[in-house]
Amino acid sequence: MSSLADLPAAASVLIEEAKNEPIILFEGPMGAGKTTLIKEVCRQLGVKDNVSSPTFSLVNEYAGADGKLIYHFDFYRLNEEREALDIGALEYFDSGRVCLIEWPSMIQNILPEHYLLVTLQPDAEGQVRTMTINQV
Repeated sequence: MSSLADLPAAASVLIEEAKNEPIILFEGPMGAGKTTLIKEVCRQLGVKDNVSSPTFSLVNEYAGADGKLIYHFDFYRLNEEREALDIGALEYFDSGRVCLIEWPSMIQNILPEHYLLVTLQPDAEGQVRTMTINQV
């Protein structure tokens, strides 16, 4: 992605890839665009609410166009995985609902067995982002 104009197409590709996998992990350095991509994914899924990173609450809940819930996690500030367990992360992951997870490396031991891994990597100038999607 070389500009924000590329964001809708990237989100559309991701949504298509995720049709059979509701758990989507987003990895990349700070400022790579994880939250920005998640905002566009949510917009395309019909979310009308303001989408923002749940850095302090750990999880935000949005309603998609079909009324189904979408869960957005940000585990950046976790000190230990127990904090994710305390908010019911496993129950969210097992719900069958779309779960968009930023900073999944903070909860590696409790991640579900299957998920999509989206990696965003900015170039040296921070202008172009490469998005890779892998089924795990």
